[in-house]
Amino acid sequence: MNKTIPLRLLQEQSFDGSSWHGPNLRTSLAGVTPAEAVWSPGPGRPSIWQIVLHCAYWKHRVWQRITGRRAAFPRQGKDWDMAVPAPSSEAWNRDRRMLHDVHARLTSAVDELPQGELESAPDGQVRTRMLHVVGITLHDTYHAGQIRLLRKLYEGAAGVASS
Repeated sequence: MNKTIPLRLLQEQSFDGSSWHGPNLRTSLAGVTPAEAVWSPGPGRPSIWQIVLHCAYWKHRVWQRITGRRAAFPRQGKDWDMAVPAPSSEAWNRDRRMLHDVHARLTSAVDELPQGELESAPDGQVRTRMLHVVGITLHDTYHAGQIRLLRKLYEGAAGVASS
């Protein structure tokens, strides 16, 4: 039995495929405007745009961990410290495309791993490659829910502001 098929289904459900649990990460971002993406519910609270950068960053890090390859992340900064640009459709579309591209690279890397390597830990790591991939899949699901909540809060804040 090929164990990457259930893993691939998990990855698809959490990112852009049909899922039983509700909107996945990509669906949660559908229709988000640049203004909505940069909005934050309060000081020290992440925006949707910051979450997108965070998700892309950790997909890149998992790709590095499971493949042993090194490549610079496409954006300056690390994790939550990346600067969100001034809101524009061009910048927002670029960063959403980057998330999709990083996801596709990670998915391809998982598909290309020899069967036995999924159950082994990369050099110097405690967790197996499988646990890294399952972890980043759960990470997508968590942040998809967080984005849905931020969208509802934004709608409420926008409604209060226009009253």
